[in-house]
Amino acid sequence: MKIFIAGSKGQLGLDCLEVFGREAEVAGLDLPDLDIADPASVRRALSAFKPDAVINAAAYTQVDRAETERDEARRANVEGPRVLAEYVQRHGGVLVHISTDYVFDGRRPPPEPYVETDVANPVSWYGVTKLDGEKAVQQATERHIILRAAWLYGAGGQNFLRAILRAALAQPEEPLRVVNDQFGSPTWSWRLALQIQKTLEAGGRGLYHATAEGSCTWYDLAREFFGRMDLKHEVRPCATDEYPTPAHRPRNSILENTRLKATGINIMRPWAEDLEEFVRRHGEALLREVKEEKT
Repeated sequence: MKIFIAGSKGQLGLDCLEVFGREAEVAGLDLPDLDIADPASVRRALSAFKPDAVINAAAYTQVDRAETERDEARRANVEGPRVLAEYVQRHGGVLVHISTDYVFDGRRPPPEPYVETDVANPVSWYGVTKLDGEKAVQQATERHIILRAAWLYGAGGQNFLRAILRAALAQPEEPLRVVNDQFGSPTWSWRLALQIQKTLEAGGRGLYHATAEGSCTWYDLAREFFGRMDLKHEVRPCATDEYPTPAHRPRNSILENTRLKATGINIMRPWAEDLEEFVRRHGEALLREVKEEKT
């Protein structure tokens, strides 16, 4: 099987390269070498390789900046997926497209989760573009797998764990205040890469939720992460309203992997178990990288 990964330098793209590289022929590109919103760029990248599956791990993910950089967000999150889907429709294969919990408004009281059949209602421009990207893929080809992930973290790229580690090391005596009224399921990008592989192998099609099992708040995640890292840094809870941001965020981002479970292909694990394994594998290297950023 030949797998092409768009967005191969991000945390999910890097993990997909590792996971699929064990058993398949894999190629990957990212900006500036591949612009997924440019049909000519996509043709150049894919025509010679002729992939059996294209994994779109590329996206505009700056949630707050998207409120002002609307055209840039739309180009990456809507036009890009459409171009990839149209390529698959013309040339064969299947497109795996990664979406987000931010397609929901989060008004449902936690811990009640959202399922695939719930009506999406994004409250940010980022969420709007991601939902429109899903629709663009669905309209362009039936040969698609859309996986909605949430609260993604990994060894590469920028994410919440790296951000709070950086903040703690920058001001070791200053308590870290973390939001305690937003709920979600922290999801390891490596586990998601394995789930993508499993879904492809099973011949899956359509829309799936794919997040870790269980849920917590950002505050809970910060405390659990620092505990696993053996960092004695004080973490204090705060409310979302104490730190207003340009983009609204859903208070409840909990997704239930209903379709993966119904088809017997769900391999997502409890978030705390995955976090423990992530720290065991990558904690020392992550700490070293963040410390080196300061020098």
